[in-house]
Parts: sequence; structure tokens; C-alpha cells
Amino acid sequence: MIKRRAFVGKIFAGLSITGYTVRPAKAKTGSIPTRPFGKTGVKMTVLGQGGAKLAYLRTKEAAERHVRFALDLGITYFDCARSYWEGHSEEVYGAVLPPARKQIFLTTKSHRRSRAEAEAELNASLRAMKTDYVDLWQIHNVKTEEDIKQILAPGGALEAFVAARKAGKCRFIGFSAHFDPQIALKMLAASLPLDTILIPLHAADHAYRSFESEVLPAAVKQGLAIQAMKVFGSAGLLRTLHVRECLGYSLTLPAHAAVVGCSSDGHWEDNARSMESFRPLNSDEMTALRSRAVSGPAAITGPELEYWKRV
Repeated sequence: MIKRRAFVGKIFAGLSITGYTVRPAKAKTGSIPTRPFGKTGVKMTVLGQGGAKLAYLRTKEAAERHVRFALDLGITYFDCARSYWEGHSEEVYGAVLPPARKQIFLTTKSHRRSRAEAEAELNASLRAMKTDYVDLWQIHNVKTEEDIKQILAPGGALEAFVAARKAGKCRFIGFSAHFDPQIALKMLAASLPLDTILIPLHAADHAYRSFESEVLPAAVKQGLAIQAMKVFGSAGLLRTLHVRECLGYSLTLPAHAAVVGCSSDGHWEDNARSMESFRPLNSDEMTALRSRAVSGPAAITGPELEYWKRV
């Protein structure tokens, strides 16, 4: 899966059709807007660096330079997971972010399903990122009913998350889901003590197992802080839409922020320039983007685009 995403990104990165230019103009520091992150009381940039894509930079030295670039650009939201790049993404954050710790919103995730394993991962994450707490710790990649059963069982991962928040090792807790919207809905229906959710929200989502239509309303109703992911469809949407259109679509939805998989300084430059004149889109503009995302000779939809969803 990583190979496919890397291939798609490299193919599209230098083509004007993607909205990513070979020599992007210098973006302005602080050009990315900030928003309140739901009811958490935190205000942060609406875009965050995705830790998974740091692996594409191949060396920790190159990844550290990239994270410094994002920090210098004004990004305050840094997403990660213990599993990303076999732990190296967290180590990169640990090498760069500690001096700015009080100014940033730092997240990580665990896909472990037992309390003991999840607690061990959190401790490893804190050591790697050289911090004594994360702002947000998330139950990662909830895919199946068996996942939910294990998470909620006595001795399950939820106990670790609740205990970590109580102990001050994390300020907020949530979960991520991108495989099946029905599973995400079952997590929400369990009335858990959650603060946030991280789900796919993009202009083609409506055409196949839609998180926007099925999960987003429930998350809004529960008052969760909502993070969007897959806003570019792992570069697939850039066949038909511009960067600013992808970002505009996801951030017009009732999402508070979006994780973006930047793996080059040029990507952050393009994102920042696109956000300089950001405004929420009207209903006609949103409808037009939904249509363009799934139509035309270059468009791909369904499992071909959203390979991360259940087929």
C-alpha cells in the first residue's frame, strides 16, 4: 500500500494537473488559518503534518529538515502514530519539536487492542518524541467488530486511554477509522468518553461507502473535534481537482482540521499558498466539486481511488 501511494505521489508531484508545481512560489509564514479544535479549548492550524508520509523522505535527517520547514511555516498541528515508519516518524518529531512543545498540538496513535500493550506503546511514543504528554492520543484504525469488542472489553485498550488522560499523559482521546463507516458508527454508538475522531473526508467520498454522509453527522451530534484525512485521496483526486479545491472541500465540511501527507517542502508551499485566500465554499461550489471528483476521463472512484476502504 505504501508503495502504491509513493508511486502515485511521485508521478503526480511534478505535473501541473495536480496543482503541485515544480518551483512553487514562497509561501508566507503564518498563512495557514487557525481554528478552535472543537470543544477542546485548543486553537491550532487547520492543516497538520501527517507523520506517515515522513517515511517517503527515506532518511531521518531529511525528515527532520522537512518538519522544521513545516514548523517555520507556522504549522502547529503534528500528527503521528507509533506504527508509522517503524517508530522513526516519532523519533523525527522528538528530534525537532521539543523546543516548540508548548506552541504545538502533538498527536499519536496506537493500534494495540489491550490495555497493557497500548500503555507500553504510549510510553514508547513519549520517549521517542521526548515529551511527557501528547495533546491527543487516538485508538488507531478501528476496522472490525472484533476490534471494537477487544477495545471495550475488560483489560481492553479503552482502559489505557482513559487512564492516560486521567494521569496527564494525554490531554484528549479519540479514534481513527477509514475502513468501514459502519464500524465507525458502532464506535460512536457505544457512547465512549471520547474527545475526537479522525476520518476520511474528501470530494469523492460520497461515491463509495461514505464517511461524510454516514459518520460525520453522528460525530457532529456528539460534539467531537473532527479531523479530516485522505483529503487528496492519496493524490488520486489531484487528477481532477486542484490542491486548493481539495482543501477547500474538506475544510468547508464541519471538520475542525485536516491531516495532510506532505512529504516535500513544495507540498507545504502549495498547501500554504492555497490557504492564503481560504473561504468556506457555498453549496453550489461543493456540489460542483463532488461532480468533478468522480467524472471526466482522468477521474478514478470507488475501490480504485479509496483502496483503504472495505471492498
